[in-house]
Amino acid sequence: MPYRSVPIEPERQPQERKDLAEALRGLRRASGLSGERLALRCNMSQTKISRIETGRALPTVIDVERILKALSVPDEVADELIRLARRANVDYASWRAFARVGLHQKQAELAALESSSRVMRHFLPAIPTGLLHIREYATETLTPTVDSDPARDVRRAVEARINRQGILDDSSRSFWFLMTEQAVKWRRARAETMAAQCAHMAEVNRRPNIEIGILPQGMQVAATPMNIFVVYDDRLVTVELFSGEVILRDPRDVSQHLHLFELFWSHAITGDEASNYLIDAAEEFMR
Repeated sequence: MPYRSVPIEPERQPQERKDLAEALRGLRRASGLSGERLALRCNMSQTKISRIETGRALPTVIDVERILKALSVPDEVADELIRLARRANVDYASWRAFARVGLHQKQAELAALESSSRVMRHFLPAIPTGLLHIREYATETLTPTVDSDPARDVRRAVEARINRQGILDDSSRSFWFLMTEQAVKWRRARAETMAAQCAHMAEVNRRPNIEIGILPQGMQVAATPMNIFVVYDDRLVTVELFSGEVILRDPRDVSQHLHLFELFWSHAITGDEASNYLIDAAEEFMR
């Protein structure tokens, strides 16, 4: 079935996940199959089937397709449930919501996501990720974005962001940071801060578990760097928008973003060349 995009309605997500679980449970019962028999047909564990039907586990679109095929569900019904599964596998959170509870809460959420991942690929067309920020850069770039009580919020958010960076010391994890030239050189802070930020990234790039790639503006690439995104292992993708963040769990969405990352990475300068580029950028800011 061709992929069709659907509108994201955050207030509907919990209900849609509940509806999906109930529909799959009802179809399985109507077929006369036990959970164990269905699990065998789908090559899944009975525990997983049970967790899906009770709403304790969110099935991927592929999981739902396998279940529907095993139950011989008519195409019309299957199409509707697959669309429901796609909507259920998309999360959306607005930056306004994080601002209300404090931006440091978002840093805690990111830290939990990073601690559960082994390989992280960051595509950064606009700004370096917080894992690469020096304290001064984080402070200067966060301050204008917080409306309420900025002194308190920014301080806590910056501290949480700096604390997150401890995960870079874990050599069992791999980090890939791909930036455009604009992300490196866009003037979002004082010249001295920008210079220090570039020098810091050059130093970080020398760590054995970290790779930084940079896409020069003059490089011809057959794709458009539209959004910041991060791929965590091969299980989910976060995509940043002006208004908030979208989380995608459909394996096909994850695969698409992995292919995009590889395409852009194949055109990037890396290794010592990237470090030298960052050092040159730091010197330009100081001049």
